[in-house]
Amino acid sequence: MYTFSSKLKTFSFILMIVGILGIGYGFFTAPKDIKEVEEMLAASSHGEHHTEAVEHDANTHESAPVAEHKEVAVHQNDSLTKVVSDSMAVTEDSLATKEEGALDLALVDKIEKEADSKVAAEEAHKEHEAHLEHVLHQLQNKPWAAFYVACIFFLLISMGVLAFYAIQQVAQAGWSPVLFRVMQGITAYLPVASVIFFIFLVISGMHLNHLFIWMDPEVVAHDKLIQNKSGYLNFPFWIIRAAIFLIGWNLYRYFSRKNCLAQDESNDNSFYKKNFKMSAAFLVFFIVTESIMSWDWIMSIDPHWFSTLFGWYVFASFFVSGITTICMITLYLKSKGYLENVNNSHIHDLAKFMFGISVFWTYLWFSQFMLIWYANIPEEVTYFVTRIEDYGITFWGAVVMNFIFPILILINTDFKRITWVLVMAGTVILLGHYVDFFNMIMPSTVGDQWFIGVSEISSLLFFLGLFIFVVFTALSKAPLLPKRNPFIEESKHFHY
Repeated sequence: MYTFSSKLKTFSFILMIVGILGIGYGFFTAPKDIKEVEEMLAASSHGEHHTEAVEHDANTHESAPVAEHKEVAVHQNDSLTKVVSDSMAVTEDSLATKEEGALDLALVDKIEKEADSKVAAEEAHKEHEAHLEHVLHQLQNKPWAAFYVACIFFLLISMGVLAFYAIQQVAQAGWSPVLFRVMQGITAYLPVASVIFFIFLVISGMHLNHLFIWMDPEVVAHDKLIQNKSGYLNFPFWIIRAAIFLIGWNLYRYFSRKNCLAQDESNDNSFYKKNFKMSAAFLVFFIVTESIMSWDWIMSIDPHWFSTLFGWYVFASFFVSGITTICMITLYLKSKGYLENVNNSHIHDLAKFMFGISVFWTYLWFSQFMLIWYANIPEEVTYFVTRIEDYGITFWGAVVMNFIFPILILINTDFKRITWVLVMAGTVILLGHYVDFFNMIMPSTVGDQWFIGVSEISSLLFFLGLFIFVVFTALSKAPLLPKRNPFIEESKHFHY
Protein backbone atom coordinates (compact mmCIF):
# COMPACT_ATOMS: atom_id res chain seq x y z
CA MET A 1 0.00 0.00 0.00
CA TYR A 2 1.17 3.49 -0.81
CA THR A 3 1.42 6.02 2.02
CA PHE A 4 0.83 9.67 1.17
CA SER A 5 3.93 11.35 2.62
CA SER A 6 3.45 14.32 4.93
CA LYS A 7 5.97 16.37 2.95
CA LEU A 8 4.09 15.93 -0.31
CA LYS A 9 0.77 16.59 1.42
CA THR A 10 2.14 19.77 2.98
CA PHE A 11 3.51 20.82 -0.39
CA SER A 12 0.09 20.37 -1.99
CA PHE A 13 -1.54 22.48 0.74
CA ILE A 14 1.04 25.23 0.28
CA LEU A 15 0.35 25.28 -3.46
CA MET A 16 -3.40 25.53 -2.86
CA ILE A 17 -3.09 28.29 -0.26
CA VAL A 18 -0.70 30.36 -2.38
CA GLY A 19 -2.95 29.74 -5.36
CA ILE A 20 -6.11 30.88 -3.56
CA LEU A 21 -4.41 34.04 -2.32
CA GLY A 22 -3.11 34.83 -5.79
CA ILE A 23 -6.49 34.16 -7.42
CA GLY A 24 -8.15 36.48 -4.92
CA TYR A 25 -5.52 39.14 -5.57
CA GLY A 26 -6.15 38.85 -9.31
CA PHE A 27 -9.87 39.47 -8.89
CA PHE A 28 -9.29 42.26 -6.36
CA THR A 29 -6.90 44.19 -8.61
CA ALA A 30 -9.01 43.85 -11.75
CA PRO A 31 -10.40 47.27 -12.82
CA LYS A 32 -13.93 48.03 -11.64
CA ASP A 33 -14.83 50.90 -14.00
CA ILE A 34 -13.66 52.86 -17.04
CA LYS A 35 -11.81 55.41 -14.90
CA GLU A 36 -9.51 52.70 -13.56
CA VAL A 37 -8.93 51.46 -17.11
CA GLU A 38 -7.89 54.95 -18.21
CA GLU A 39 -5.47 55.17 -15.30
CA MET A 40 -3.99 51.75 -16.09
CA LEU A 41 -3.59 52.57 -19.78
CA ALA A 42 -2.07 55.94 -18.92
CA ALA A 43 0.39 54.30 -16.53
CA SER A 44 1.36 51.67 -19.09
CA SER A 45 1.95 54.31 -21.77
CA HIS A 46 3.81 56.68 -19.43
CA GLY A 47 7.14 55.17 -20.37
CA GLU A 48 6.51 55.71 -24.07
CA HIS A 49 5.39 59.29 -23.53
CA HIS A 50 8.45 59.97 -21.37
CA THR A 51 10.73 58.72 -24.14
CA GLU A 52 8.94 60.84 -26.72
CA ALA A 53 9.24 63.91 -24.47
CA VAL A 54 12.98 63.41 -24.08
CA GLU A 55 13.39 63.14 -27.84
CA HIS A 56 11.25 66.27 -28.34
CA ASP A 57 13.38 68.26 -25.86
CA ALA A 58 16.54 67.17 -27.63
CA ASN A 59 15.16 68.28 -30.98
CA THR A 60 14.10 71.63 -29.46
CA HIS A 61 17.59 72.31 -28.09
CA GLU A 62 19.21 71.39 -31.38
CA SER A 63 16.94 73.80 -33.35
CA ALA A 64 17.32 76.79 -30.94
CA PRO A 65 20.18 78.53 -32.87
CA VAL A 66 18.21 78.20 -36.09
CA ALA A 67 15.15 79.80 -34.41
CA GLU A 68 17.23 82.77 -33.21
CA HIS A 69 18.57 83.31 -36.71
CA LYS A 70 15.05 83.31 -38.12
CA GLU A 71 13.95 85.88 -35.50
CA VAL A 72 16.67 88.35 -36.59
CA ALA A 73 15.70 87.96 -40.22
CA VAL A 74 12.03 88.63 -39.45
CA HIS A 75 12.93 91.78 -37.45
CA GLN A 76 14.96 93.20 -40.38
CA ASN A 77 12.02 92.76 -42.74
CA ASP A 78 9.43 94.39 -40.43
CA SER A 79 9.96 97.89 -41.85
CA LEU A 80 9.59 96.72 -45.43
CA THR A 81 6.43 94.83 -44.55
CA LYS A 82 4.92 97.97 -42.93
CA VAL A 83 5.44 100.06 -46.08
CA VAL A 84 3.83 97.45 -48.30
CA SER A 85 0.85 97.06 -45.94
CA ASP A 86 0.23 100.84 -45.89
CA SER A 87 0.20 100.98 -49.67
CA MET A 88 -2.36 98.15 -49.80
CA ALA A 89 -4.74 99.80 -47.28
CA VAL A 90 -6.38 102.06 -49.88
CA THR A 91 -7.03 99.14 -52.19
CA GLU A 92 -8.59 97.10 -49.34
CA ASP A 93 -11.02 99.91 -48.46
CA SER A 94 -12.29 99.99 -52.05
CA LEU A 95 -12.96 96.27 -51.96
CA ALA A 96 -14.64 96.23 -48.54
CA THR A 97 -18.15 96.72 -49.89
CA LYS A 98 -17.84 93.82 -52.31
CA GLU A 99 -16.61 91.51 -49.58
CA GLU A 100 -19.57 92.09 -47.23
CA GLY A 101 -21.71 89.56 -49.12
CA ALA A 102 -18.86 87.10 -49.23
CA LEU A 103 -18.41 87.42 -45.46
CA ASP A 104 -22.01 86.27 -44.90
CA LEU A 105 -21.37 83.12 -46.93
CA ALA A 106 -18.06 82.57 -45.14
CA LEU A 107 -19.81 82.91 -41.78
CA VAL A 108 -22.39 80.28 -42.73
CA ASP A 109 -19.63 78.00 -43.97
CA LYS A 110 -17.71 78.51 -40.74
CA ILE A 111 -20.77 77.62 -38.63
CA GLU A 112 -21.33 74.45 -40.68
CA LYS A 113 -17.69 73.41 -40.28
CA GLU A 114 -17.87 73.99 -36.52
CA ALA A 115 -21.03 71.87 -36.33
CA ASP A 116 -19.36 69.09 -38.33
CA SER A 117 -16.29 69.19 -36.14
CA LYS A 118 -18.50 69.04 -33.04
CA VAL A 119 -20.30 65.97 -34.39
CA ALA A 120 -16.96 64.37 -35.27
CA ALA A 121 -15.67 65.11 -31.78
CA GLU A 122 -18.76 63.51 -30.23
CA GLU A 123 -18.35 60.43 -32.43
CA ALA A 124 -14.67 60.19 -31.52
CA HIS A 125 -15.61 60.47 -27.84
CA LYS A 126 -18.17 57.69 -28.21
CA GLU A 127 -15.63 55.48 -29.98
CA HIS A 128 -13.13 56.18 -27.22
CA GLU A 129 -15.72 55.28 -24.56
CA ALA A 130 -16.60 52.08 -26.45
CA HIS A 131 -12.91 51.16 -26.66
CA LEU A 132 -12.46 51.74 -22.94
CA GLU A 133 -15.56 49.64 -22.21
CA HIS A 134 -14.14 46.83 -24.37
CA VAL A 135 -10.76 46.98 -22.60
CA LEU A 136 -12.59 47.00 -19.24
CA HIS A 137 -14.34 43.73 -20.14
CA GLN A 138 -11.05 42.21 -21.30
CA LEU A 139 -9.20 43.13 -18.09
CA GLN A 140 -12.13 41.93 -15.97
CA ASN A 141 -12.08 38.67 -17.93
CA LYS A 142 -8.39 38.10 -17.24
CA PRO A 143 -8.63 36.46 -13.76
CA TRP A 144 -11.70 34.47 -14.88
CA ALA A 145 -9.95 33.27 -18.03
CA ALA A 146 -6.78 32.37 -16.13
CA PHE A 147 -8.84 30.30 -13.68
CA TYR A 148 -10.74 28.67 -16.54
CA VAL A 149 -7.59 27.67 -18.45
CA ALA A 150 -6.05 25.94 -15.41
CA CYS A 151 -9.38 24.36 -14.41
CA ILE A 152 -10.13 22.80 -17.79
CA PHE A 153 -6.50 21.79 -18.31
CA PHE A 154 -6.33 19.61 -15.19
CA LEU A 155 -9.88 18.33 -15.74
CA LEU A 156 -8.94 17.12 -19.21
CA ILE A 157 -5.68 15.57 -17.99
CA SER A 158 -7.76 13.21 -15.87
CA MET A 159 -10.06 12.65 -18.86
CA GLY A 160 -7.06 11.81 -21.06
CA VAL A 161 -5.96 9.20 -18.52
CA LEU A 162 -9.49 7.80 -18.32
CA ALA A 163 -9.63 7.42 -22.12
CA PHE A 164 -6.20 5.75 -22.13
CA TYR A 165 -7.33 3.38 -19.37
CA ALA A 166 -10.48 2.44 -21.32
CA ILE A 167 -8.42 1.82 -24.46
CA GLN A 168 -6.16 -0.55 -22.51
CA GLN A 169 -9.20 -2.43 -21.24
CA VAL A 170 -10.78 -2.82 -24.68
CA ALA A 171 -7.48 -3.70 -26.34
CA GLN A 172 -6.87 -6.32 -23.63
CA ALA A 173 -3.34 -4.98 -23.42
CA GLY A 174 -0.90 -7.27 -21.68
CA TRP A 175 1.76 -4.69 -20.81
CA SER A 176 -0.26 -2.11 -18.86
CA PRO A 177 -2.22 -3.76 -15.96
CA VAL A 178 0.59 -3.01 -13.48
CA LEU A 179 -0.14 0.67 -14.19
CA PHE A 180 -3.93 0.48 -13.79
CA ARG A 181 -3.96 1.69 -10.18
CA VAL A 182 -1.84 4.69 -11.15
CA MET A 183 -4.37 5.51 -13.86
CA GLN A 184 -7.27 5.05 -11.44
CA GLY A 185 -5.55 7.33 -8.93
CA ILE A 186 -5.21 10.09 -11.53
CA THR A 187 -8.83 9.73 -12.66
CA ALA A 188 -9.93 10.14 -9.02
CA TYR A 189 -9.41 13.85 -9.66
CA LEU A 190 -12.23 13.82 -12.23
CA PRO A 191 -15.19 14.08 -9.77
CA VAL A 192 -13.61 16.99 -7.87
CA ALA A 193 -12.68 18.79 -11.09
CA SER A 194 -16.15 18.17 -12.54
CA VAL A 195 -17.88 19.86 -9.61
CA ILE A 196 -15.61 22.93 -9.75
CA PHE A 197 -15.89 23.14 -13.52
CA PHE A 198 -19.67 22.79 -13.57
CA ILE A 199 -20.04 25.52 -10.94
CA PHE A 200 -17.86 27.75 -13.11
CA LEU A 201 -20.09 27.10 -16.12
CA VAL A 202 -23.19 27.99 -14.09
CA ILE A 203 -21.51 31.20 -12.91
CA SER A 204 -20.75 32.06 -16.53
CA GLY A 205 -24.42 31.59 -17.35
CA MET A 206 -25.26 34.08 -14.59
CA HIS A 207 -23.26 36.73 -16.51
CA LEU A 208 -20.65 37.17 -13.79
CA ASN A 209 -18.01 37.10 -16.51
CA HIS A 210 -17.82 37.77 -20.25
CA LEU A 211 -15.99 34.64 -21.42
CA PHE A 212 -18.85 33.36 -23.58
CA ILE A 213 -20.11 36.35 -25.56
CA TRP A 214 -23.00 34.36 -27.06
CA MET A 215 -24.58 34.43 -23.60
CA ASP A 216 -24.84 38.25 -23.73
CA PRO A 217 -28.29 39.28 -25.08
CA GLU A 218 -26.95 42.64 -26.29
CA VAL A 219 -24.25 40.94 -28.35
CA VAL A 220 -26.68 38.42 -29.81
CA ALA A 221 -29.14 41.16 -30.73
CA HIS A 222 -26.57 42.76 -33.05
CA ASP A 223 -24.91 39.61 -34.37
CA LYS A 224 -26.80 37.61 -37.02
CA LEU A 225 -24.19 34.83 -37.06
CA ILE A 226 -24.65 34.12 -33.36
CA GLN A 227 -28.43 34.43 -33.79
CA ASN A 228 -28.29 31.66 -36.41
CA LYS A 229 -26.50 29.44 -33.86
CA SER A 230 -28.86 30.24 -30.99
CA GLY A 231 -30.71 26.93 -31.42
CA TYR A 232 -27.51 25.20 -30.29
CA LEU A 233 -25.72 27.94 -28.37
CA ASN A 234 -28.23 28.74 -25.66
CA PHE A 235 -27.53 28.39 -21.97
CA PRO A 236 -30.19 25.79 -20.96
CA PHE A 237 -29.21 23.35 -23.74
CA TRP A 238 -25.50 24.10 -23.22
CA ILE A 239 -25.52 23.43 -19.47
CA ILE A 240 -27.63 20.27 -19.91
CA ARG A 241 -25.05 18.93 -22.37
CA ALA A 242 -22.28 19.73 -19.90
CA ALA A 243 -24.11 17.86 -17.12
CA ILE A 244 -24.61 14.81 -19.36
CA PHE A 245 -20.95 14.73 -20.34
CA LEU A 246 -19.59 15.09 -16.82
CA ILE A 247 -22.04 12.63 -15.29
CA GLY A 248 -21.39 10.04 -18.02
CA TRP A 249 -17.62 10.28 -17.64
CA ASN A 250 -17.78 10.06 -13.87
CA LEU A 251 -20.14 7.10 -13.90
CA TYR A 252 -17.71 5.11 -16.03
CA ARG A 253 -14.80 6.09 -13.80
CA TYR A 254 -16.69 5.04 -10.67
CA PHE A 255 -17.95 1.66 -11.89
CA SER A 256 -14.75 0.70 -13.72
CA ARG A 257 -12.70 1.28 -10.58
CA LYS A 258 -15.30 -0.54 -8.46
CA ASN A 259 -15.19 -3.56 -10.78
CA CYS A 260 -11.39 -3.52 -10.85
CA LEU A 261 -11.24 -3.61 -7.04
CA ALA A 262 -13.91 -6.31 -6.91
CA GLN A 263 -11.91 -8.41 -9.38
CA ASP A 264 -9.13 -8.70 -6.80
CA GLU A 265 -11.48 -10.59 -4.49
CA SER A 266 -13.30 -12.57 -7.19
CA ASN A 267 -12.80 -16.23 -8.08
CA ASP A 268 -13.49 -15.70 -11.78
CA ASN A 269 -13.13 -12.99 -14.44
CA SER A 270 -16.72 -11.75 -14.32
CA PHE A 271 -15.82 -8.25 -13.16
CA TYR A 272 -13.07 -8.00 -15.75
CA LYS A 273 -15.58 -8.91 -18.46
CA LYS A 274 -17.98 -6.27 -17.16
CA ASN A 275 -15.22 -3.70 -17.40
CA PHE A 276 -14.43 -4.81 -20.95
CA LYS A 277 -18.01 -4.28 -22.11
CA MET A 278 -18.38 -1.05 -20.15
CA SER A 279 -15.12 0.33 -21.56
CA ALA A 280 -16.20 -0.42 -25.14
CA ALA A 281 -19.49 1.45 -24.60
CA PHE A 282 -17.71 4.30 -22.85
CA LEU A 283 -15.28 4.83 -25.73
CA VAL A 284 -18.20 5.29 -28.13
CA PHE A 285 -19.77 7.77 -25.70
CA PHE A 286 -16.42 9.48 -25.19
CA ILE A 287 -15.67 9.93 -28.90
CA VAL A 288 -18.96 11.77 -29.41
CA THR A 289 -18.98 13.80 -26.19
CA GLU A 290 -15.33 14.80 -26.44
CA SER A 291 -15.88 16.52 -29.78
CA ILE A 292 -19.02 18.29 -28.60
CA MET A 293 -17.26 19.26 -25.38
CA SER A 294 -14.45 20.93 -27.34
CA TRP A 295 -17.02 22.94 -29.33
CA ASP A 296 -19.04 23.91 -26.25
CA TRP A 297 -16.31 24.73 -23.75
CA ILE A 298 -13.51 26.07 -25.94
CA MET A 299 -14.53 26.83 -29.53
CA SER A 300 -17.75 28.63 -28.53
CA ILE A 301 -15.64 31.23 -26.71
CA ASP A 302 -15.04 32.55 -30.23
CA PRO A 303 -18.44 31.74 -31.82
CA HIS A 304 -17.57 33.29 -35.20
CA TRP A 305 -14.83 30.72 -35.83
CA PHE A 306 -15.05 26.99 -36.42
CA SER A 307 -12.82 24.10 -37.43
CA THR A 308 -13.80 20.53 -38.27
CA LEU A 309 -10.46 19.33 -36.86
CA PHE A 310 -10.85 21.07 -33.53
CA GLY A 311 -12.27 18.12 -31.57
CA TRP A 312 -9.37 15.89 -32.61
CA TYR A 313 -6.89 18.66 -31.94
CA VAL A 314 -8.12 19.19 -28.37
CA PHE A 315 -8.18 15.42 -27.81
CA ALA A 316 -4.56 15.05 -28.91
CA SER A 317 -3.52 17.83 -26.54
CA PHE A 318 -5.08 16.43 -23.37
CA PHE A 319 -4.46 12.79 -24.35
CA VAL A 320 -0.69 13.24 -24.52
CA SER A 321 -0.87 15.32 -21.31
CA GLY A 322 -2.65 12.44 -19.57
CA ILE A 323 -0.11 9.85 -20.74
CA THR A 324 2.74 12.12 -19.67
CA THR A 325 1.16 12.47 -16.23
CA ILE A 326 0.97 8.66 -15.91
CA CYS A 327 4.68 8.46 -16.73
CA MET A 328 5.65 11.24 -14.28
CA ILE A 329 3.67 9.78 -11.36
CA THR A 330 4.95 6.28 -12.12
CA LEU A 331 8.54 7.53 -12.04
CA TYR A 332 7.86 9.31 -8.73
CA LEU A 333 6.37 6.18 -7.14
CA LYS A 334 9.28 4.07 -8.46
CA SER A 335 11.74 6.50 -6.89
CA LYS A 336 9.99 6.00 -3.53
CA GLY A 337 10.27 2.22 -3.71
CA TYR A 338 6.76 1.40 -4.95
CA LEU A 339 5.60 -0.30 -8.17
CA GLU A 340 8.34 -2.94 -8.00
CA ASN A 341 6.72 -4.77 -10.94
CA VAL A 342 7.07 -1.77 -13.24
CA ASN A 343 10.26 -2.13 -15.24
CA ASN A 344 12.11 -0.12 -17.88
CA SER A 345 10.03 -1.66 -20.64
CA HIS A 346 6.84 -0.19 -19.17
CA ILE A 347 8.50 3.21 -18.90
CA HIS A 348 9.80 2.83 -22.44
CA ASP A 349 6.29 2.18 -23.75
CA LEU A 350 4.87 5.20 -21.94
CA ALA A 351 7.65 7.32 -23.46
CA LYS A 352 6.80 5.95 -26.92
CA PHE A 353 3.21 7.06 -26.43
CA MET A 354 4.44 10.49 -25.31
CA PHE A 355 6.53 10.73 -28.46
CA GLY A 356 3.89 9.33 -30.82
CA ILE A 357 0.97 11.45 -29.60
CA SER A 358 3.19 14.54 -29.66
CA VAL A 359 3.76 13.91 -33.37
CA PHE A 360 0.01 13.28 -33.80
CA TRP A 361 -0.75 16.61 -32.10
CA THR A 362 1.69 18.36 -34.44
CA TYR A 363 0.05 16.75 -37.47
CA LEU A 364 -3.35 18.08 -36.39
CA TRP A 365 -1.90 21.49 -35.49
CA PHE A 366 -0.31 21.83 -38.93
CA SER A 367 -3.36 20.47 -40.76
CA GLN A 368 -5.69 22.95 -39.09
CA PHE A 369 -3.27 25.85 -39.54
CA MET A 370 -2.28 25.09 -43.14
CA LEU A 371 -5.81 24.53 -44.48
CA ILE A 372 -7.23 27.66 -42.87
CA TRP A 373 -4.25 29.83 -43.79
CA TYR A 374 -4.20 28.60 -47.39
CA ALA A 375 -7.96 29.08 -47.90
CA ASN A 376 -7.63 32.60 -46.45
CA ILE A 377 -11.33 32.89 -45.63
CA PRO A 378 -11.63 36.03 -43.42
CA GLU A 379 -13.87 34.56 -40.71
CA GLU A 380 -11.51 31.57 -40.34
CA VAL A 381 -8.04 33.05 -40.81
CA THR A 382 -8.67 35.78 -38.24
CA TYR A 383 -8.29 33.07 -35.56
CA PHE A 384 -4.63 32.60 -36.45
CA VAL A 385 -3.96 36.24 -37.32
CA THR A 386 -4.92 37.23 -33.75
CA ARG A 387 -2.69 34.57 -32.24
CA ILE A 388 0.32 35.20 -34.45
CA GLU A 389 0.20 38.99 -34.06
CA ASP A 390 -0.79 39.30 -30.38
CA TYR A 391 0.35 35.93 -28.98
CA GLY A 392 3.42 35.21 -31.08
CA ILE A 393 5.55 34.06 -28.14
CA THR A 394 3.04 31.55 -26.78
CA PHE A 395 1.76 30.52 -30.23
CA TRP A 396 5.16 29.52 -31.61
CA GLY A 397 6.39 28.55 -28.14
CA ALA A 398 3.72 25.84 -27.97
CA VAL A 399 5.05 24.35 -31.21
CA VAL A 400 8.58 24.28 -29.82
CA MET A 401 7.54 22.77 -26.49
CA ASN A 402 5.04 20.26 -27.86
CA PHE A 403 6.79 19.11 -31.02
CA ILE A 404 10.38 20.21 -31.56
CA PHE A 405 11.55 19.49 -28.00
CA PRO A 406 9.83 16.06 -27.62
CA ILE A 407 10.95 14.86 -31.04
CA LEU A 408 14.57 15.86 -30.43
CA ILE A 409 14.66 14.19 -27.00
CA LEU A 410 12.33 11.19 -27.24
CA ILE A 411 13.29 10.02 -30.72
CA ASN A 412 16.32 8.41 -29.08
CA THR A 413 15.48 4.91 -27.81
CA ASP A 414 17.93 5.04 -24.91
CA PHE A 415 16.50 8.36 -23.66
CA LYS A 416 13.10 6.71 -23.26
CA ARG A 417 14.48 4.73 -20.32
CA ILE A 418 16.41 7.47 -18.49
CA THR A 419 14.44 8.92 -15.58
CA TRP A 420 15.80 12.46 -15.53
CA VAL A 421 15.38 12.80 -19.30
CA LEU A 422 11.74 11.69 -19.08
CA VAL A 423 11.05 14.02 -16.15
CA MET A 424 12.53 16.93 -18.11
CA ALA A 425 10.64 16.01 -21.29
CA GLY A 426 7.41 15.42 -19.37
CA THR A 427 7.63 18.77 -17.59
CA VAL A 428 8.13 20.60 -20.89
CA ILE A 429 5.26 18.69 -22.55
CA LEU A 430 2.83 19.45 -19.71
CA LEU A 431 3.78 23.14 -19.63
CA GLY A 432 3.59 23.23 -23.42
CA HIS A 433 0.06 21.90 -23.48
CA TYR A 434 -0.99 24.30 -20.74
CA VAL A 435 0.29 27.02 -23.09
CA ASP A 436 -1.70 25.34 -25.88
CA PHE A 437 -4.93 25.69 -23.87
CA PHE A 438 -3.87 29.23 -23.00
CA ASN A 439 -3.65 29.97 -26.73
CA MET A 440 -7.07 28.46 -27.36
CA ILE A 441 -8.89 30.47 -24.69
CA MET A 442 -7.14 33.75 -23.87
CA PRO A 443 -7.13 35.57 -27.26
CA SER A 444 -10.92 35.48 -27.47
CA THR A 445 -11.43 36.52 -23.84
CA VAL A 446 -8.73 39.11 -23.07
CA GLY A 447 -7.51 40.04 -26.55
CA ASP A 448 -4.20 41.87 -26.56
CA GLN A 449 -4.48 42.72 -22.84
CA TRP A 450 -2.73 39.49 -21.83
CA PHE A 451 0.40 38.70 -19.88
CA ILE A 452 1.51 35.83 -17.65
CA GLY A 453 0.86 37.36 -14.26
CA VAL A 454 -0.38 36.61 -10.77
CA SER A 455 -3.77 35.28 -11.92
CA GLU A 456 -2.29 32.77 -14.37
CA ILE A 457 0.45 31.49 -12.08
CA SER A 458 -1.81 31.33 -9.01
CA SER A 459 -4.55 29.44 -10.85
CA LEU A 460 -2.00 26.93 -12.10
CA LEU A 461 -0.55 26.48 -8.60
CA PHE A 462 -3.96 26.03 -6.98
CA PHE A 463 -5.11 23.32 -9.37
CA LEU A 464 -1.71 21.63 -9.29
CA GLY A 465 -1.90 21.46 -5.49
CA LEU A 466 -5.46 20.17 -5.60
CA PHE A 467 -4.52 17.61 -8.24
CA ILE A 468 -1.58 16.32 -6.20
CA PHE A 469 -3.66 16.08 -3.03
CA VAL A 470 -6.60 14.23 -4.61
CA VAL A 471 -4.52 11.87 -6.77
CA PHE A 472 -2.08 10.75 -4.10
CA THR A 473 -4.84 10.43 -1.53
CA ALA A 474 -6.63 8.07 -3.94
CA LEU A 475 -3.43 6.10 -4.54
CA SER A 476 -3.18 5.43 -0.79
CA LYS A 477 -6.69 3.92 -0.67
CA ALA A 478 -6.00 0.66 -2.53
CA PRO A 479 -3.09 -1.69 -3.33
CA LEU A 480 -1.00 -0.45 -6.27
CA LEU A 481 -1.15 -3.86 -7.95
CA PRO A 482 -4.42 -5.33 -9.34
CA LYS A 483 -3.78 -8.93 -8.28
CA ARG A 484 -6.54 -10.79 -10.13
CA ASN A 485 -6.38 -9.13 -13.54
CA PRO A 486 -6.17 -11.91 -16.20
CA PHE A 487 -3.10 -10.27 -17.76
CA ILE A 488 -1.27 -9.37 -14.58
CA GLU A 489 1.42 -12.03 -14.92
CA GLU A 490 2.10 -11.04 -18.52
CA SER A 491 2.35 -7.44 -17.40
CA LYS A 492 4.74 -8.27 -14.58
CA HIS A 493 7.11 -10.01 -16.98
CA PHE A 494 6.76 -7.54 -19.83
CA HIS A 495 10.03 -6.87 -21.65
CA TYR A 496 10.61 -4.92 -24.81
